Amino acid sequence: MPFARLNRATTPTSHIGLGLAAVGRPGYITPHRDRDLPGDRGVDALRARTHELLDAAYAQGVRYFDAARSYGRAEEFLAEWLTARPDVTDVVIGSKWGYTYTGDWHVDAETHEVKDHGQATFERQYAETAELLGDRLDLYQIHSLTADSPALSDKDLHARLAELAAGGTTVGFSTSGPGQSDAVRAAVAVTVDGEPLFRTVQATYNALDTSAGAALAEAHDAGLTVIVKEAMANGRLAGTEAPAVVREIGAEAGLDADAVALALVLHQPWAGVVLSGAVTVAQLAANLHAPLLDLDPERLDRLSALVEEPEAYWRHRASLPWS
Repeated sequence: MPFARLNRATTPTSHIGLGLAAVGRPGYITPHRDRDLPGDRGVDALRARTHELLDAAYAQGVRYFDAARSYGRAEEFLAEWLTARPDVTDVVIGSKWGYTYTGDWHVDAETHEVKDHGQATFERQYAETAELLGDRLDLYQIHSLTADSPALSDKDLHARLAELAAGGTTVGFSTSGPGQSDAVRAAVAVTVDGEPLFRTVQATYNALDTSAGAALAEAHDAGLTVIVKEAMANGRLAGTEAPAVVREIGAEAGLDADAVALALVLHQPWAGVVLSGAVTVAQLAANLHAPLLDLDPERLDRLSALVEEPEAYWRHRASLPWS
């Protein structure tokens, strides 16, 4: 498992990863992008921003970087950064297949990505990923697996993924939606020749949606590495958007709200890696203070009052505009 490298790291930030969803393409569903990104969101500008973030993250102990085929040119930017830094050998690189980017570098595209979990899409996208990342790819995940996905029952796809795993690339999956728990449990049960197929799960868990917690704990107990995405709920738990209690706990500790949101996830004993989705170096620095926060029972109790029903949480997420 490539994540064993993180277990050897000694910095408190080694279990925080950097996700590239918000910088690999010009549009995404977080607020204040006009404020946080350069006025020019051309390819060169976002390439420079991505490399700046990767440099800052690595310098501060971050060792997991997460991309996807649908994150615009994120894999390309990441590959260029790795090629330019051949001495960086202690990082773990993950990407995903299953969504195709269709935004054509337009913020106002009618459709930004199209989902397909068929084997033909896997073969095409794996070839594209391999061309960019080559043997630096440690983890390849099915993107946004749901309990009704054909990828859960496609034995030919399972065999192909098992071949990939036998060649040294860890196979995992990510989940989304109010039924994350069902998807996690179904995927953990998938085997090839009696052996579990998936070795990692990436799921949403944050102060507003904790519904996948029990299933993620079960996955961890079954030996999977748990990667948590959207710990700040696409910006709802960061900055001035954060609920008062999150900002108050941060102020008590001299930290920003986003550090509180990340600290809550890091507090979970099953959380192996928690992703930052920072798009500025300042945001990243604030995120990386999360391990400093002591979440005692009183603070945890205050945060527990924020939990929403999963259906309501995901309806709100679906309504967020691309900007």
